[in-house]
Amino acid sequence: MQRVAVLSFHTSPLVQPGSGDSGGMNVYVRELSAALAQSSVECTVFTRRWRADLPEIVNVEPGFRVVHVDAGPPELAKEALADRVKDFSAGVRDYFEVHGEPDLLHANYWLSGVAGHQLKHELDLPLVSTFHTLARVKVESGDDEPLARDLAEAQVIGCADVICVSCTEEAEQFRRLYGEPPGRLEIVAPGVEHALFGPGDRSGARQALRLSEQPTVLFVGRIQPLKGADVAVRSLAALARADSRLVIVGGASGRDGDLEVAKLKRLVAELGLIDRVLFVPPQPHHLLSTWYRAADVVLVPSRSESFGLVALEAAACGVPVVASSVGGLRTLVDHGRTGFLVEGRDPRSYAAHIDELVANPRLANAIGMRAAVRARQYTWKLAAAQLRRVYSDLLVARLVQCS
Repeated sequence: MQRVAVLSFHTSPLVQPGSGDSGGMNVYVRELSAALAQSSVECTVFTRRWRADLPEIVNVEPGFRVVHVDAGPPELAKEALADRVKDFSAGVRDYFEVHGEPDLLHANYWLSGVAGHQLKHELDLPLVSTFHTLARVKVESGDDEPLARDLAEAQVIGCADVICVSCTEEAEQFRRLYGEPPGRLEIVAPGVEHALFGPGDRSGARQALRLSEQPTVLFVGRIQPLKGADVAVRSLAALARADSRLVIVGGASGRDGDLEVAKLKRLVAELGLIDRVLFVPPQPHHLLSTWYRAADVVLVPSRSESFGLVALEAAACGVPVVASSVGGLRTLVDHGRTGFLVEGRDPRSYAAHIDELVANPRLANAIGMRAAVRARQYTWKLAAAQLRRVYSDLLVARLVQCS
């Protein structure tokens, strides 16, 4: 049995996605670790202790555990975590001394990559890195990222034995911005739990959620500029149908999260949409399927998206997606067949596609059903099988040396 140390420094797979620093990466680490454990790969996920009363070890299921490592005060902001990477690495190493070393390291996000890079050199272990987002990609989409992050990512890229990306679009983007890495670049697409996320009755979902029968646009995600909740609100204002509503499922995220929520609510008021926008706090992941099924359209107007789990989950539920034409969303959404892609940030473009879908239920149903069929290609079991082969190859390969 392979033993993998999964590094998820800044956020825990046990935390509910949708607010703070918790999002698609939390789902990715949790679901993939569970699928790996079920395929006889023992996964120990190391994350920073984010609450003082957390136990050191949480056994999630056979072969999958989460270890909480002390690395600064629990309430420390994400922006201050770079200074605590050495503490985190030391805590992981201390665990290894008691429980034995793993066969390899798999880091998630750049902060974990820095920790993994350090541990690789100290312990001579193979390093797999999944960045989820990269500084140069975010800068291209208009976000500010510190130079220190870009330099750190470049160092990790120069020493990682395998870098995992989610789709061909992300692989091409990576090579354009960073060149060919010294290690292997592997495409390992995330999955969706089809036992939870599948087509269902819209009216029944609305009854369960106590929603009235009116055209419903759904936005799921953290309320931060990157995810584009403001575009969703402006798209509602641009719709030809005054009877439509927008449901926003998610919460504040990041250092300025509360300010972003307040700003979004001011925008709703300024546009005269208070009675047409419903704010819903982050929901347990397994309950999101009901919210998807209750919607006529799911809107994903992100500035950048390495993959887009929300778009995949909505598609699996047979709901049409209108998404920004960026990153992995270009791979997930086949324009005109399984959803619509929008170039740019003009809310009127999003509104035009939403109007088309709401006005033509037959078209919407056909697109939703094709999306559900397409989504069947993505499973966590398949992702785990791909990773298991990658891990096996690494155990007999010569390690990449720092460039």
